[in-house]
Amino acid sequence: RVRRELELPESAPPIEYAAELKFDGLAVSLRYEQGVFVRGATRGDGSTGEDVTQNLRTLRQIPLRLDGDVPPVLEVRGEVYMRRDDLARYNAQAESRGDKTLVNPRNAAAGSIRQLDPAIAASRPLRFFAYGVGAVEGWDMPQTHAGVLDALAAFGLPVCEHRAVLCGAD
Repeated sequence: RVRRELELPESAPPIEYAAELKFDGLAVSLRYEQGVFVRGATRGDGSTGEDVTQNLRTLRQIPLRLDGDVPPVLEVRGEVYMRRDDLARYNAQAESRGDKTLVNPRNAAAGSIRQLDPAIAASRPLRFFAYGVGAVEGWDMPQTHAGVLDALAAFGLPVCEHRAVLCGAD
C-alpha cells in the first residue's frame, strides 16, 4: 500500500521504516532558545496549549540546557508518562500514608503535569521521551526520523532506545 501511494515500481528497493515504541501519556512541546529550555506546553485543544513550564522543569529527564551545537530555536515534541511499576510503587506508598491513589498511568501523568502546584509533579515518578520536532530555526535538520532522534539524543534529550530502522514491511 505504501509503495503504491509512493508510486514505486516493483523493482524499487524495499522501503525503510522507523519503528519505535508508542508511549501513552501526555504529549508536550518543549521550546529551547539558544539551547535553554524556555517554555513547555500541552497540546491543549489542538491549536492552543496549556503552559506547563514550571511542572516540566521538575522532571529530571528534561534538560534545562541542551548539549552541543544546538539550533537557535528548537521545539521538541515528546511524551510525559508513568511506567506501570512506578505507578504501583507510588500507589503503595500513598495507600500506606492514607493518601489518594492514582487510577492509571496515563491519567496519572496527564493529571500530574496539569497541576497548579509544581511540587505535585515533582513528587510523582514521571518520565519523558522525545519523539520528534516542531518549530525549528537555523538547523539543517536530518532527513530521516531516525536521524532526528539521533540528533535529539546528541543534544541530551532522552529518546526511546527500543527503536530500529527496518527494510521492508516483512
